[in-house]
Amino acid sequence: MIGFLTRKTFYDMWDNLFRIVLLNLGFILIVALAVSIPVFAAQFFDSIALIYAFSALGMIICMIYLAAVSYSLKTVSDYGTFTFRDLLAGFKAGWAAGLVMGIYVFILLRIMPFVFFFYLTMEPRMLGLALWAILLWISIFSLLSFQYYFTVYFRLSASSSIGTNLKKAFKKCIIIALDNTGLSIFLFINSSILVLISVVLFFLFPGVVGVVLYIDEALRLRLLKYDYLESNPEANRRQIPWDSLLIEEREKTGTRSFRNFIFPWKD
Repeated sequence: MIGFLTRKTFYDMWDNLFRIVLLNLGFILIVALAVSIPVFAAQFFDSIALIYAFSALGMIICMIYLAAVSYSLKTVSDYGTFTFRDLLAGFKAGWAAGLVMGIYVFILLRIMPFVFFFYLTMEPRMLGLALWAILLWISIFSLLSFQYYFTVYFRLSASSSIGTNLKKAFKKCIIIALDNTGLSIFLFINSSILVLISVVLFFLFPGVVGVVLYIDEALRLRLLKYDYLESNPEANRRQIPWDSLLIEEREKTGTRSFRNFIFPWKD
């Protein structure tokens, strides 16, 4: 599955190159705005709480944007194309998910460092280190779990109510991470590599948007495992026949030559 996932994601990124660049450009502009607002506010307000509030607002705006992007890219994973009208629909469909994720990111980046430092310096020393280690592992597990959050929210959560969607998304993220630990670690490492590669291209490609697409592609394919287990309850969960499950996917994706990538109209 991993090899096919890499190939399909690369094909989809290439086919939607300009859209992904534009979406990444939008994210860069929003991040720049989110960073500049607290800095600008610090020039006029002598209040740490207010600066942190502006910082949280900026992170929430960034995450709402990524939620809308995830909603749009779901179509790409499903062998379709999206328009920027889909992005507007994504804001309406995913603002709540973005709000919650923005709060999570704010806590992780702005609050948790102080908590870690507090535990490292608290007395008795051994208790502080124990609490620090527990918090570290909780943070790592949350990162592995909630990397799926947006795609789980749009693909697996029921549409009964916003509150129900959010609760189901969090619960299913944790279940998926526990049941697919190897894949979760692999995706997190590869996503980090994609971000590092993006530095060379000023985060325009593949960028954060490419990472969102990559994770959506991975979860979409992994769900084939659960469809198979549901149809074959006696099957061994550790021996999933991926070659059989991916036959149709491979036919839809096909293969391409280097010439086809550069000059697709000549093939």
